[in-house]
Amino acid sequence: MTKLGKIVFTLVVLLLAGFAIMRLLGKKEEGPGARSPQVISEHADSPADESSAATESFDFIAPGKAPQLPSPRPYVPQDNTVVLNISEYAGYAGLIVANGGLNPNENSWFTKNAGFKLKITLSEEDSWADLQDGKIAASATTVDVLSNYGRQWQCVVPAQVSWSRGADGIIVRKDIKRVNDLKGKTLATAPFSEAEFFIRYLAQEAGLPVKRLDGPDEARDPESVNLVFLEDAFVAGDAFLADLKGGGSSLDGCVTWAPKTTEVVDNSGGAARQLVDNRNLLVIADILVFNKGFAQASPEIVQKIVEGMLLHNDKVRANPQPYLPTIAAAFKDDEGKPWTSEKAAAELSKVHLSNLPENLAFFRGAIEEAGSFASVFQTANLAYGPELQPAPVSSSFFADTKALEAISASGSLAAQVASIQPIKSSSQSPIEQDPLLTRDIRFYFVPNSSELDMANKENHEYLANVNHLLGVSPGSMILLRGHVDDLRKEEFRKQGEAFLRRMSLEAMSLSQKRADEVKKRLVEKYPSIKAERLEVVGRGWEEPAGKNSDLNRRVEVQWFTVE
Repeated sequence: MTKLGKIVFTLVVLLLAGFAIMRLLGKKEEGPGARSPQVISEHADSPADESSAATESFDFIAPGKAPQLPSPRPYVPQDNTVVLNISEYAGYAGLIVANGGLNPNENSWFTKNAGFKLKITLSEEDSWADLQDGKIAASATTVDVLSNYGRQWQCVVPAQVSWSRGADGIIVRKDIKRVNDLKGKTLATAPFSEAEFFIRYLAQEAGLPVKRLDGPDEARDPESVNLVFLEDAFVAGDAFLADLKGGGSSLDGCVTWAPKTTEVVDNSGGAARQLVDNRNLLVIADILVFNKGFAQASPEIVQKIVEGMLLHNDKVRANPQPYLPTIAAAFKDDEGKPWTSEKAAAELSKVHLSNLPENLAFFRGAIEEAGSFASVFQTANLAYGPELQPAPVSSSFFADTKALEAISASGSLAAQVASIQPIKSSSQSPIEQDPLLTRDIRFYFVPNSSELDMANKENHEYLANVNHLLGVSPGSMILLRGHVDDLRKEEFRKQGEAFLRRMSLEAMSLSQKRADEVKKRLVEKYPSIKAERLEVVGRGWEEPAGKNSDLNRRVEVQWFTVE
């Protein structure tokens, strides 16, 4: 090697060594407790401005359809032990308590009462491929996830585990007050998760379309709720918080779950607020899913797993204190330490563990009955739409109530009573707070009257929509605000201020009567609605929606959920 060659070789070696040292230092700064590596975004090659600098270190995922699952194979138990996979979530407390922990043991309710052992494994990653491939017998998910995979997923749903009640939430910039304000905004979340479904559901109820973006640098749709995606909902919360702290404007919020919801708000310095969580919105339903081949071959095992879970769901729900150590020992915090009993109690407060009568109601309910399996499943089909699920299936493709019906017939859980109550954290009436969302509906009235045209099919659909909002949210209230067109207001003004005031009062009266009429028809059509959950007010022509006369003849529906 020449003298010049030796010099060049030495310089290259020094440069490589320096690069390695920098990489090593970077990893040390990241720390072992980091939730995930901060990968440079696919948009990072483009010049970064102030609005994107805070989020460019996050790896945004280009959205697509749900992944293809492997060909189905039946699960076969080994050593008389059945494997069930769950995530770290207090909603599975009944299963854990029934089994006396995660590991197979002689003191398990399943060992003593059913003659088989249950092994509960934990994973935060989707286990659907393993379930389909026969590597595990069962897992747990939410109803909306079934809609994403459709016919390809050969699984059976024999029972509801719980309702998530406060675990999922939407965190936004402080100036955003209701779901309608998300029009044209961009939120970060996780794809095909209950978090994405939660925002899709609320956007749908507010009449807002949803647009998926490849990342925060892509042009947002001003008429839609825009979504960008990260590997999980926790990282989505981190990305929004980083944008806030960095003074960016790429993200307007995130859809994530506890405890990340609280963490983002607490660390935002007052820049973020919680728009809503699902404490009083029965749309995130946790369910058991079994490998279809196994369920068909071993229905008695499926029945016993369901029975043991429902029995202990009811026990934990009635008096959680004796069971907190068992629940806490099953899970670990971010530092790898087991939960404390206090944390277990706090996490339990965010779920409603379902018992037998609630399960029967959940699966027997029809599509139009809010809070039913069919209703949540069909809502998910509509929320994701034909682009993501071009060949949707019916909820009956997955539901199998034979285990529930057999348990009901045996009478072993006959003492259980259905009870789902609103969770209140404020003494205020819902109507005294900001509405969660507002929707203008043009009900059709008989011409020149306040009588609702009940021959009109659309009116029945609108009434069903209002009924659904009340059914899906315990304790919520609806304010019906009547409006009429102001087209002739200036014509009346020319006839004098006295005449204008008289016609203004008549407009107010007509709008009030039309709102009253909608309330009357709702109570007639749905007798289970308590009249006190509906309030009405007439606004006359005082709040025009624009220059379109048809849009001004409307009844505005404001939905107030319990806080």
